[in-house]
Amino acid sequence: MVARPFQETNSTSRLGETRSSHASRGEASPALRHRGHDRPQPSPNEIDFLVSHGVAASTLVEAAARARRLGVAPLAALLADGGVSDHFYYSALARRLGAPFVASAPAFTQLRNAHHEGPVPVARLADDDRYLIAPEGEALRALLALAREGRAPLDRIAITTPRRLAAWTRAANARAVARAACDDLRRHDPSLSAATPCDFGFRAGLTILVLGFIFALVAGGPAWVALTGLFGVISTAVIAFRLAAAAMGLEDRPAKAAVLLDADLPGYTIIVPLYREARVVARLVRNIEAIDYPRAKLDIRLVVEAEDHDTRAAIEALALPGRYEIVVAPRGAPRTKPRALNVAMAGARGSLIVIFDAEDAPDPDQLRLAARRFGAAGDRLACLQARLAIDNPGDGWLAALFAIEYAALFDVLNPGLAAIGAPMLLGGTSNHFRASALRRLRGWDAWNVTEDADLGLRLARFGYRVETLATTTHEEAPARIGAWLAQRRRWIKGWMQTLLVHGRQPRRLTRELGPAGAAGALALLINGVLGPLLTPMFVALLARDAIWGDLLAPRDAGGLLMSTAWSCLMLAGAGSLLWFSAMGVRQRGLRAEARWLVALPAYHLLLSVAAWGALLELWRDPFGWSKTSHGLARTSRRNADHGGL
Repeated sequence: MVARPFQETNSTSRLGETRSSHASRGEASPALRHRGHDRPQPSPNEIDFLVSHGVAASTLVEAAARARRLGVAPLAALLADGGVSDHFYYSALARRLGAPFVASAPAFTQLRNAHHEGPVPVARLADDDRYLIAPEGEALRALLALAREGRAPLDRIAITTPRRLAAWTRAANARAVARAACDDLRRHDPSLSAATPCDFGFRAGLTILVLGFIFALVAGGPAWVALTGLFGVISTAVIAFRLAAAAMGLEDRPAKAAVLLDADLPGYTIIVPLYREARVVARLVRNIEAIDYPRAKLDIRLVVEAEDHDTRAAIEALALPGRYEIVVAPRGAPRTKPRALNVAMAGARGSLIVIFDAEDAPDPDQLRLAARRFGAAGDRLACLQARLAIDNPGDGWLAALFAIEYAALFDVLNPGLAAIGAPMLLGGTSNHFRASALRRLRGWDAWNVTEDADLGLRLARFGYRVETLATTTHEEAPARIGAWLAQRRRWIKGWMQTLLVHGRQPRRLTRELGPAGAAGALALLINGVLGPLLTPMFVALLARDAIWGDLLAPRDAGGLLMSTAWSCLMLAGAGSLLWFSAMGVRQRGLRAEARWLVALPAYHLLLSVAAWGALLELWRDPFGWSKTSHGLARTSRRNADHGGL
C-alpha cells in the first residue's frame, strides 16, 4: 500500500498537498507565483536559522539579495554556488527541528512505500514508521513556521537531502521506473514505438518490394528499366527537395527576441546521459560550468547506468554542488540512451530541457538564447536544435569529412528545413525542449537507437514546430574507421527503424503532416537509408554501361533519352553533394579541411558499408546500442581558436 504522507492531521497536511498537486503537473504552486511569473516569494525565514550553525550573517543576506534579484527561493540561491552544501543545510535543518537526519546508505534498506507525486518524493521508514522527507519551497517554509509555533510533527518525520531521497526512492522502485522509461510510449500508442512489430500487411508489402527488386536486377529488360526509372524519380525529388531547403536556409534570419532579465529566465534542466565516460567527466563539468545561466535556476542531471560504477565514482569524486544530481538508470532492457533520458526526465524540474552528450562543449550563451526564443514564441514551438560542429577535424581525413558533413547538415540544410516548416530529423544532442511538449509525447522511444530522428518526426506529427538555434555545440568525431563504422551502423539502423515506424500507417502520417510534410519526411529518411544502400550499386552499373554498354553510345531514341536522363541525374547528384559540402566549408570556416573533399567517394563508400551492416543488425539485433568512446581526440579546433585555453 502506498503511503499517504502528511495526511494524518490538519496541521501537517499543509506540508505536502500544495507541492504534490502542482508538481505532479510540472507547475509551480499558486503560492509561489509572483506578478505572473513562477517565482517564489523571497523570504529569509528558510535560511536565517543557519546563523546559529556557524554561517555568517553576511552570507545569508547576500543569498537573500540574490534570491530577490533572480526570483528564486533563498535556499536555492544559497545552495547554487556550493558555498553551503545541501548536506550541511539539511543536517542543520534536522537539528533545528529536533528530527533525525538520515545520511548513510543503509537507510536505503529501510525504505518502503515510496511516494512519487512530486519531483521530490516522500517515503516511509520501516524501523520507526517515520516519514522521510526533504522539504523545499512552500513545504519547507510551512514546516519551519510550525516549528516556531511548537506544532511541528517531529515524532513523525526524519530529514534527508533531496538528492539522496530521490536516488533512494528510484532504487526502491527500480522495476516501476525501468518499466515506465521503456514502455510509456508503447503503452500509449503502440504504432509509434519501434518495439511494436510491423503488421502482416506492412511486412508483406516490404517483402514484395524486395522480391521485385531482386527480380528486376536478375531479369533485366523492362523490369529493370522500370526499377531504375523509379529510383531516378525518387533521387531527383530528394535532390530537388534538399537543394530548395538549403537555398531557403541561406536566407533564413530568425526573428529577434527580447533579452530576458535573470529574474525572468525559466528553470532549465540539463540532462547528460553517460555510459563508460569516466575519462571525460571532469571536462564535461568544466564545459557545463562555463554556461552563462543563473546557477540557482539550473537542474543538472547526470544519468549513469546501474552497473557503470567507474563513471559514477568519477562524478562523486568531484563533490558537485546541489544543482547537480546523479540519476542512476535501473537495470533493464533495452539499455539505450533514450531509456536513460526518460529516467532522468521523470524528475526534471525545469520548464525547459536540453540534452548534451558527454563530450559536448556548448557556447556559453546557448541556454539564454534558447530561453529568449522560447519566450518570444508560442507554445507550438517545442524544440530548438543548436548547431553541432566537430571539434577535432585535424585528426585525419575521416574526422575532416565528418566536420564538413556536419557543417552541411547543421549550418545549411537544417536552417532551410526550419525556414520552410518541414519536419526535421534532430541531432542527438543540443536539443532544447519545452518540458510540457516532451511529456505530452511520452518522451523518447527507448527502443529506437536513433531516438532523435524519431522524436523530430513525432513532434511534427503532434503539431509542434522545430526550429534551429544559431549557436554551436562542439563535439568529438571518431577518427578511426572501426569506431566510425560502429557509430554509423547505429545511426542508419535507427533511421531504418524510424522509416518502418512512421511508414507503417501512411494515411495517418499524411493526415497528421499533410501531403507535403509527409513527402518531405519520407524523402529525408529514404535519402538516409536507401541512398547509402543503393547508390554505390547504381554508380557501378552506370560505370559498367559507360565503359562496355551503350550509355555513351545509345542505339535509338529511347536509349538516348535514358542515357541523357541518367547522365544528368548522376551529374546532379554529384554536383549537389559537392555544393552542400562547399557551403558547409564556407559557413563553418573549414578551409583547411576542404582539401579532403577529394576523398568524398571513399567516405560514401564507407557509408554504404555501414548501411549494409545496419541492415544486418536490424535483423539480428534491432535494439543493440554501439557505444562511441569519447576523450580520444588528438586535436581541438575550439581550443586553437581560444589560444589553447
